[in-house]
Amino acid sequence: MQNSPIGLMDSGVGGLTVLKEVQRLLPTEDTVFLGDQARLPYGPRTVAEVTTFTRQIAHFLQREAHIKMLVIACNTATAAALDTMQNELDIPVVGVIAPGARAATQVTRNHRIGVIATTGTIKSDQYRQTILARDNRNTVISLACQDLVTLVEANDLTSEHAQQVVADDLTPLLDQDIDTLIMGCTHFPLLRPLIQQVMGDQVTLVDPGTATANMVTSLLDYWNLANPKVGATARYYTTGDVVNFNKLADHWLDQTPIRAIHLPLSELTTTLEVNNK
Repeated sequence: MQNSPIGLMDSGVGGLTVLKEVQRLLPTEDTVFLGDQARLPYGPRTVAEVTTFTRQIAHFLQREAHIKMLVIACNTATAAALDTMQNELDIPVVGVIAPGARAATQVTRNHRIGVIATTGTIKSDQYRQTILARDNRNTVISLACQDLVTLVEANDLTSEHAQQVVADDLTPLLDQDIDTLIMGCTHFPLLRPLIQQVMGDQVTLVDPGTATANMVTSLLDYWNLANPKVGATARYYTTGDVVNFNKLADHWLDQTPIRAIHLPLSELTTTLEVNNK
């Protein structure tokens, strides 16, 4: 089991921000990443739909890669399906909301925390609930920024158009006196320079991916699952366009070049059906 890979899933390429931190902190761990770009975005979908997609991906990664841990590197999927997956799977399952919320409560000074995320994550209210459960002195201001996902998936990270979209989407937060902002979608750290520019240097940006990678490290040690070997391999799957996936992954990740494998949606559905027989 120690030699098995860590599996990571996301609705698209945003989860690569989590993968990058996992690979940085755990250079001996094999990883396998699946981006479900064909069904992006998850944000506007129902909880039932997102849970079904997450279950399909989890079973595929277990069957094909024999993963020892699943990281749901997607805030929307974490909000919808984390509890279900933790109950159904016989391996550790980690989400990104709790680590991100914990990190924000540790760095805020005035206890006014902003959260930007997809529509689905904001509707779930899980960031606010998790933050208040840790420290009820905090005030949480949440804002859905679905358009930012579209920018990242199009690899539009620095253009004037991207700058304008980010500025327009974040405008409601500028008069809220927040000193901490959670980038509550794993796509958003790819837009970090633009987000920081709009919010100003006085606002601390929290990347849940970094906090999640730290949790993965702790859990591997706790369950005695850490891989003692030297060196690591990485596999990548996308249900969408391989060329676009590789281009953005090469831009973001340290371990390049990326050569993703296209995964037809039919294989995810078939995998789940086989596991249920």
